[in-house]
Amino acid sequence: MSAGPAAPVSLSAGARTLPGMAEPIRDWWARRQFSRGVDVPYPVGTYREAWAPFPVLIRQYHPDLNAGIVLTQIPPAADVLLQWQCDAGHVFVATPEEQRSRPGRERRRSSWCPECVAAAKPKPVLPVGAWAAAGVPLPRTRPPKPTGGVELCTRTPDLPVGEPFTSVCAPKPASSVEAQLRAELGERLDYTTGFNAVRVRRPFFDHLEVWPDILLPELRIAVEYDSTGRHGLEHVGRREEVDRRKDRTLRAAGWEVVRIRTGRLEKLGPHDLQLAGLGKSAYAAILDEFRTIRGPFLVDAYLR
Repeated sequence: MSAGPAAPVSLSAGARTLPGMAEPIRDWWARRQFSRGVDVPYPVGTYREAWAPFPVLIRQYHPDLNAGIVLTQIPPAADVLLQWQCDAGHVFVATPEEQRSRPGRERRRSSWCPECVAAAKPKPVLPVGAWAAAGVPLPRTRPPKPTGGVELCTRTPDLPVGEPFTSVCAPKPASSVEAQLRAELGERLDYTTGFNAVRVRRPFFDHLEVWPDILLPELRIAVEYDSTGRHGLEHVGRREEVDRRKDRTLRAAGWEVVRIRTGRLEKLGPHDLQLAGLGKSAYAAILDEFRTIRGPFLVDAYLR
């Protein structure tokens, strides 16, 4: 991402595209040069902050494959076709939006490359009759969801909306840092521990409960620790929208959310904190945010 500004690109008459269609990088750049009347419509570094939470995409993008134009010169919402190269060497074409939203349920590095995903999950090539004749069991498929709506989990207890509880469905803590954060907060605040879920009003996927990383029941504050993870897949793209939905669901149940955002992740809510690490100053900032939400009189009453 250190290449200099791209040279002026000529716009050919035959390169015109229909509105709403993604266009090659050279044509897209030439249009911006023409509409802005400058050789470099977006200087290097213009969109550095927007791309910073996507280290995998920074690694996959090469200016020499894209007319010498640097990634930080390209708006994330631009409808432009870019060439990317994954760690395995596959070169493929995708728009910024396609790449940023590519990670889904899979938590592996190959999720960023369509060729690697296809190789990891090859589709069966034999017809159904051939599978049976060869004595090979058919691939397992998920049964369709009922047409009447989402089938909710029945293990959520019948509690008032907003009530914290210990859920049997909650996943195990995702990282050691999360455990460290919980322990450090426990040394500073005297709050009830052991809860891992909040009863909510509307379904969050197939549950009437959500599972924040840390719950402070006395303050009705949920704390989330967000990083991009080992493969740069966590809390980016579509998963960022899931985080936003989770926060809205908690707020509708009377809770407030404080997200500790690391790895250049941008804030999602009004009380999120962008922190480089969890030192003493970080915990002071977290407690100050609690005071902003619930007031110093209430928060300080629980200080150890």
